[in-house]
Amino acid sequence: MSPTFTDAILEINPSARFGYSDENLDYLEWLEGTTPIAKADIIAKKKELDELYIKNEYQRLRKIEYDQLNQFELMTDDAANGTTNHSKAILAIKDKYPKE
Repeated sequence: MSPTFTDAILEINPSARFGYSDENLDYLEWLEGTTPIAKADIIAKKKELDELYIKNEYQRLRKIEYDQLNQFELMTDDAANGTTNHSKAILAIKDKYPKE
């Protein structure tokens, strides 16, 4: 799931207490004990988190496919049979979703 303004606020101040509706910063209310964060700072942090999310898409796509493999069985079979099916499966996923 892509980052939200809530993620951005908590990245800036993990102990922030606030409330708002529908990810609309115009209705953001800071609760007692929390120093308000400038709207521009929240927007900038969200943009940074969005860019990081996009940059790391390959990791999420790889994980989906890694999770579909029965890796322990592949490794056990490879050890018993002298094969390299596990390594080949992992390399195929890495080739399909390369690092940037």
